[in-house]
Amino acid sequence: MPAYHSAFLQDTDVRLIGNFALLPLRTRTRGPAYTLSPLPASITNDLDIDPDSEHYDILDETITLFRANTLFRNFEIKGPADRVLIYGILFISDCLSRIRPGMSSRDSEKALQTAALDHFALPGDPAFPLNALYQPPRDRMEAEALRGYISQMRQELVIRLLNRVYADGSGKPSKWWLSFTKRRFMGKSL
Repeated sequence: MPAYHSAFLQDTDVRLIGNFALLPLRTRTRGPAYTLSPLPASITNDLDIDPDSEHYDILDETITLFRANTLFRNFEIKGPADRVLIYGILFISDCLSRIRPGMSSRDSEKALQTAALDHFALPGDPAFPLNALYQPPRDRMEAEALRGYISQMRQELVIRLLNRVYADGSGKPSKWWLSFTKRRFMGKSL
């Protein structure tokens, strides 16, 4: 059974930096990404947005496909949107490894927001774990735009992931989500 690929592979009119797609995001975090409109008031639960909705973005897809794709050691990249999906899955794995079973929602939020804002390696940097799969930015302007986009993506992923991990309202992280902390997608980590 093959891994699940991004539904955004058909989007050909997106900006690319290297071979990393800068896809639109539904976010309130500042950054270079094109911002999708916020969810309408009729949608009270952002956990289950229909993939055909105009409000569905790559971050919703990343969280949805995380658990299934984490089980795969190999992943055939079919386009730039898959590279965004891979980065998002690896970042979610990193986030889940920082959440401990007894952590409160507030403590997890602090730890993950700090992780999202920490300095991180870009494609082309020696510390970047997937340099074989990603092309580096052409110049410093592109590198800064990519850093801004990935930072925006990381901050929004933290917000949405915490909503899912603490969805039951008990104040404790979901054991079901934390069971994926030991799995390494493609055998890699950020």
